[in-house]
Formats: sequence, structure tokens, C-alpha cells
Amino acid sequence: MTLTCASGWYCGQHLTKDNLMNTDTFPITTIDCRRDDAEGAFRDLRQKLSPQGDVVSPQGKQRTIELFGEPLSPQQVVERICKDVQSRGIAAVLEYTEKLDRKKLTAETMRVSAEELEQAHAAADQEYLETLRRIRLNVVAFQQSVLAQDVELIMQDGESHIVLGQRYRPLKRVGVCIPGGAAAYPSTLLMTVVPAQTAGVKEIAVVAPPTPFGSYNTDLLAACYELGVTEVYRLGGAQAVAAMAYGIDGLPRVDKIVGPGNLFVALAKKFVFGEVDIDSIAGPSEVVLIADETARADFIASDLISQAEHSPGSGVMLTWHEPLIEQVRSELVRQLHQLPRGDLARQSLLDYGALILTRDADEAARLTDLLAPEHLHISTQNPDVLLDQIQNAGAIFLGHYTPVAVGDYLAGPSHVLPTGGTARFANGLCALDFLKRSSIIGYNQAALRHAADDLRLMADKEGLTAHSASVDIRLT
Repeated sequence: MTLTCASGWYCGQHLTKDNLMNTDTFPITTIDCRRDDAEGAFRDLRQKLSPQGDVVSPQGKQRTIELFGEPLSPQQVVERICKDVQSRGIAAVLEYTEKLDRKKLTAETMRVSAEELEQAHAAADQEYLETLRRIRLNVVAFQQSVLAQDVELIMQDGESHIVLGQRYRPLKRVGVCIPGGAAAYPSTLLMTVVPAQTAGVKEIAVVAPPTPFGSYNTDLLAACYELGVTEVYRLGGAQAVAAMAYGIDGLPRVDKIVGPGNLFVALAKKFVFGEVDIDSIAGPSEVVLIADETARADFIASDLISQAEHSPGSGVMLTWHEPLIEQVRSELVRQLHQLPRGDLARQSLLDYGALILTRDADEAARLTDLLAPEHLHISTQNPDVLLDQIQNAGAIFLGHYTPVAVGDYLAGPSHVLPTGGTARFANGLCALDFLKRSSIIGYNQAALRHAADDLRLMADKEGLTAHSASVDIRLT
């Protein structure tokens, strides 16, 4: 039996591999734009996936109660942790690490030693290290291509001489969050650290939770060593963000924090913004696929699953080719049975996935802009045609043979992208985000005299007489 909500969405059902074995269908949400309220359903999904939502695992909710003695909202939890770290420093960080991550650390063991990094690198598989090097070259090549250059404009008119310019300087110190709850992410290390290094950042502090997939993961530590990262801390969650933002003994404050994480990390970054800069307030991973009659159902299903396996993760297909809906549904059943993380991906697709039949390609483009996805895959015969119609997406993948995994792992643009609908106004991370820009202005006396009347008039309109006086004193 399939349960439907008033909005047309299927209610999330906690189905497992076993009780789907005897069915050839998969109860992922299906919307027919000819009858259902697709825009309303999209708004519901966007709210669930936003940092204002409540995408927290049952284990996370239980730990909140254990720690604080009451079922606080994620926002309340983050505010308490950040303020406590700000006031008590490293003592608070170590306390939350023990209670939340179940790992007792000291001021000495909080930081991964140089010996541990070197040993992890020495023990690493050579093929893995060679892959890291090839990917790094790809990322560097792309990131160098987008770096801004200093600009100087000189205007000379008789004795009047004006110099205008804009200069770029790298941030001094950056903090990088690497997730480590359900999987290890050396790719995220590459996609954050390498753009920062390309921009010229000299000090990079990496934090990863003290878990087998985080800062105890030898592949991750080997990647840190390979990239020349010497500051690695066994910290995760809101306490790691607060430690980097405010600075604690053994971990000096940073100027900017980048990198993904769970809801608590996202909300902590939001809370400390202004104390430091941040890249974005990232939520669960998401992909929208636009497919026509030339798309293969097995390709589409694999792309939906690949984002859903982040758990939580969202996968939405938009098509005007009606047979593709059932073809993809059948492929989801087949492929989910075969994957080690199939159960996690299955639940994510039940909770945050959808197959949507649109009236035409134009409607698919319009709905995509409404969702403003992190990843957009245009799997059509002529993807460039739809590309021109779409404004909002973090990263766009063109054609049947460009899975999102290409961008996740090796293409060159960073996979740290805006989520939760923020692609409507936000951008993916790149080397430019690690540069500060300053404008430069130089007038000689003749140029100031030529501009004086305009300056006096504007100062008079705003009632700021000292502004006008600062011009007059130079011209008498």
C-alpha cells in the first residue's frame, strides 16, 4: 500500500531491502504536473532540506537529550555550544567531543601529530597517492584559470592625474571542515584545500571528527600529508566550528571557515558568521536530473542513488517522457538491492526524492529554477539548449556521460556547492573565495581641484560638512 499526503507527496516509509524484495516497484514520490501541485511539493521539499529544517538522525536527537537534558532544537544546541566554547575555550571543546563524539581527547592528542601524518602517507597505497596527484593537477589548473588579477587604471588629463585600482591578497588563515560520520571524504579535502592553496593561503587548519571515517582515517591523513597540510585536528560538529571561529589554546582562530558537514555544522557556521567569513550554510546533498527520451533509465537511477547515499540526500528527476518514470522506478529497485549503502539511499529517496512528469522541457527548466539545486544534470540529446534556460544551479553536468561523480572527484571545479535553494544567489567554492580585494584610489591636486565642485555638492546634499572641508583644505 502507498500512502499519499495532501500535497501529493508520498509519506516517508521506513522500508528495508527485505520488504522490497518481493515487489517490482519502489514507492518514491511521483508527481504529475498535469494534476498535482508540483510547486507546492517543491516548496515542502526545499523546507525539509534547508538549515531551518530538522534533518537530524535519531541518534543525533538522542544525544541532544543526553547532553542537555531536554529535546532542544538544532539551533538551540548550536547556540549553547558556540557560546560555551567562546567563554571556556578548549575545556568546552574537549568536553563536547567526549560527550557527543564519545572520544576523550587532551590538548595534546586533539591535534594529529606530524609523525601520524607521515606514517599514514608512507603506508598509503601508491595508486591512491598517484590518483590524488592527478586530481590535484586538475583542480589547480581550473582554479588558476579563475583567479582574479590586480587591476590598475590611470587617467591623465593635462595636469590632472588619477590612479584607480583593485588588488587581491590571499586570506592569511583558513579553516576546513571535513565530514567523517558515514564515510571518509578525501575528495572534500582536495576540493577545499587545493583552491585555498592556489589562491595563496599559507595557513590551513583542517578539522575532522574523531571517527574511523574522520581524523582516524589513514587515507584522509595521507591526503593531508600529500597536500602539505600540517594542521589537522580531531574535532567535529559545532564545537569544531566554534573553536576555529573564536580560537582556543592550540588552535588559533581562522579568517574563514569552509567545507560541508551535518546540520549542526551548518548552523554553527551560520552562528559564527561575522566573527569569521564562511563559504555557505550547506545542507544535505541534492541532485536534479532533467531527462528526455534519449536518457537511459539505468543511468538516471544510478545518479539519483549516488546523491541519496550521502544519507540524507535528495534526488529528483524531471521528464516529459512518461515511460521513463516507471523505467527509472524499476531500475531503482534493481540497483538498490545491489549496493552496500542501498538501505541508506533507499530511505533518503523515500524521504527526499521524487520522479516528476512535466508537461514539457520549458516546465522542467522552470521547476529546476524553483528548486535551485546543488547539482543539476541535464541528461538530454541537446543539453546546451536547456542550459540557456536555467539560472539557478550550483554545478551543471551536461549530457548522458557526465555523472555528478565526475565533479565530485576530479574535474577541477570544487564540489563544495550551495544547497538548500541557496543556488538562487550563492556560488560554489573556488579560489576567488580565498582572496580579499581592496580598491586603490590616488588623486593629485589638479585632479582633486577638477572634482571639487561635485564633491562639495554631494557633501552638501548629505549634510556632511567635514567631507567638504577635507577637500577645501587641500585646495587653499
